[in-house]
Amino acid sequence: MAIHFLTLLLLGAGTTFAQPSILQEIAHLESSKSPLLQYPTQLTQNLVPKPIHSHNDYWRDVPLLTAVSLGVASVEADVWLVNGQLFVGHEPAALAKQRTFDSLYIQPLVDMLDQQNPKNAFTDAANLTRPNGVFDTSSGTPLQLLVDIKTDGEEAMPFILRALQPLRSKGYLTTFENGVLTQSAVTVIGTGNTPLDSVLALEPRDYFFDAPLTGLGTNPTNATWSPNIAPIASTDYEVAVGWSGINNITDAQKQTIENLISTAHNLGIAARFWDTPGWPIFARNNVWRQLLESGADWLNADDLEAASQF
Repeated sequence: MAIHFLTLLLLGAGTTFAQPSILQEIAHLESSKSPLLQYPTQLTQNLVPKPIHSHNDYWRDVPLLTAVSLGVASVEADVWLVNGQLFVGHEPAALAKQRTFDSLYIQPLVDMLDQQNPKNAFTDAANLTRPNGVFDTSSGTPLQLLVDIKTDGEEAMPFILRALQPLRSKGYLTTFENGVLTQSAVTVIGTGNTPLDSVLALEPRDYFFDAPLTGLGTNPTNATWSPNIAPIASTDYEVAVGWSGINNITDAQKQTIENLISTAHNLGIAARFWDTPGWPIFARNNVWRQLLESGADWLNADDLEAASQF
């Protein structure tokens, strides 16, 4: 048997019988830098959008982009008007000249969306009616941008509307005009000190309002709550519900969550709870799980990686 095996080895010496494997073909194509492998809108290739809200997004080492890289479909920027400029930060001590609303959010969004919406013979022939969003796997999913005004809202609003012009001019903003709501790549929603009257006065409207989730039963003056005004409604979880996630939730607490969500959904408005527990981790997860099971539309999160894997 040993002699026979050696004979076979000698006969086969110098002869290659193996055919190229598929892995070798892949390696060859990759090393050749073939244009066949350059997916045109590869910026967010394979990213699945998730209904997660990046609370205080500007705290990330890389604002906006980190959230998008994890599939997070909503981000929040605290905006301060100082000497005619819009800066982003949690408090005055955290503001810096370079960290503006434009540099951290508007220009990166324009750049991402331009990459997702190339101008060429193919897109021209398709006669597209709306631009692609940031997520390649779900181009119809808009990115939600919450603008939390920290200074006087009436004073800041004109500056914020002007800052949105680069997105507006390219048709990237969700807009309500002549009674029709047209979704686009970015839905901008004002919160914090955003004045409702100023939002209601916009025609066309491409800056919306974050309604009070606990106050949807009472309509504002001269208006009725709807997605045309407020695509989302939010509330402080600790104040509205108060369940820590450590012990079992009470029937009353569970009913409160479900009632608030149901009221919003009956109006076509998405529900969000902020100030949810962040620790202990098991308690945080219990609250997240209960909110999602009850139908909450946005998971408010500081730990985006944990939320994206939840």
